[in-house]
Amino acid sequence: MAATIEVKFFNSFILRKTVDVSNEPKWNGSRGDGTYPQSAVAGTAYYNDWAVEEARIRGGYNNTYVGQGVKAYLVEDNPNASTRINSMIYSGIFNSRTGVNDTNVFSVGQDITKSVDPANGSIQKIYAEDSYLIIFQEKKVSRAPIDKDIIYTAEGSPTLTASNMVIGSVQPYAGNFGISKNPESFAVYGRRKYFADKDRSAVMRLSNDGLTEISQYGMIDFFRDQFASLGNGKLTGGWDIYNKQYVLSIQPKDSSVPYKTLSFDEQINGWTSLYSYKPGMMLSLKNKFYTTGTSTPGGTDTAALYQHYVASQPRGNFYGTQYKASIEFIFNPNVSVSKVFKTINYEGSNGWQVDSFISDSTGIGSPNIAVLDYATLNTNDSTAVVYSYNEGSYDNFGNTFADVSVTPIVANTTALIPPLNHAGFARKENKYMANLVNNSVATPGEIVFGDQMTGIKGYYATVKISTDTLTDPGGMKELFAASSDYVESAY
Repeated sequence: MAATIEVKFFNSFILRKTVDVSNEPKWNGSRGDGTYPQSAVAGTAYYNDWAVEEARIRGGYNNTYVGQGVKAYLVEDNPNASTRINSMIYSGIFNSRTGVNDTNVFSVGQDITKSVDPANGSIQKIYAEDSYLIIFQEKKVSRAPIDKDIIYTAEGSPTLTASNMVIGSVQPYAGNFGISKNPESFAVYGRRKYFADKDRSAVMRLSNDGLTEISQYGMIDFFRDQFASLGNGKLTGGWDIYNKQYVLSIQPKDSSVPYKTLSFDEQINGWTSLYSYKPGMMLSLKNKFYTTGTSTPGGTDTAALYQHYVASQPRGNFYGTQYKASIEFIFNPNVSVSKVFKTINYEGSNGWQVDSFISDSTGIGSPNIAVLDYATLNTNDSTAVVYSYNEGSYDNFGNTFADVSVTPIVANTTALIPPLNHAGFARKENKYMANLVNNSVATPGEIVFGDQMTGIKGYYATVKISTDTLTDPGGMKELFAASSDYVESAY
């Protein structure tokens, strides 16, 4: 439907102008104070000149009228603009080979819009794949053929047919999942697309078999809790082509809530690692993986492009900061039997230490400890830190590895003199082992045997092992297996 918009324009000719002492023109001869300039000698404060707006040349009666020329601006008294959050619009074609560029042409004589169901929220992202356009809304994912349309047989089966339509009929994927308002979580590799649906506490994969909720692979409660505390934060996603993994960084708006960056591996169909870095953006180029850091107000700017997995860079070093690698696992042998864990052993490289060794909770617990029948508190047995082979080393003179050098002992002429003692892990037949020293606070009713008591009691134990800060920082550390000697509790 055609519309008429009034165009306001002014063509002015300055016939004479009045200039005051500040060299400012005064239109219509006015000084700006309601008075008019008087006759004066040239060079003094005022000239007896005038400024006139006129649309006819020389201002003569019935002289030539000046046309509109270029429109200075448009005034739309009744704005008709509207925001259609569930619609798409497309322009003319662009062909660099033939020199056709109609990207600024939007023909009103053609149907150049396509809308999807507004009940599924706004369109957050569109992605073109082969002959289909994939449409990501807040609550739904759909696809539409490009330059084709879909007709249905009498049996209801869809069939593609050639058409002059740019965007064909929209077909939703099965499943009530969308991309919420986090299009930055999108990543693609091959035929697989990954994205996060914060509103439904889900991380999704879109492939040939449709939508799959990959967050349910052992991580349901993790993503439920993390997305609940996200607020208006970011969910940055990317494809790590070096390791063939989807990487998702959960970055809450509240800086007091820690961020989490983790990866999903298709080979094991599970989430494999938590990373220490906080990426601003992620991208893969050929066989290399890049990220940018995030800028911290008042802090160090780490937003420069950073390449991962470079052989010359220290391991666990991101944006110039060295981090410790850690692994957390659970010892739970002989289920339903109360045990006493006595030792911790591992096979692998030198440089691992035990940060924590904690048993399961004991006691029924109560928010009101004044009630005698429910006065037992939930408690956990825990051990002291088990130092790595180098960190816990000391000689008969009390010199420690840290006192002498941070270089390997065999390469230091002033290093510790054997025989060495070990306050943490000792090595036998290239296997590292240590006794567990109970570090728990005695609770009422327990029988305490003194500070020589070792081991912790429980049905199972949660263990965290990390790299130390002295043994070849940034070097490669391997861990093949971990075990613990235990005995059945005497109850």
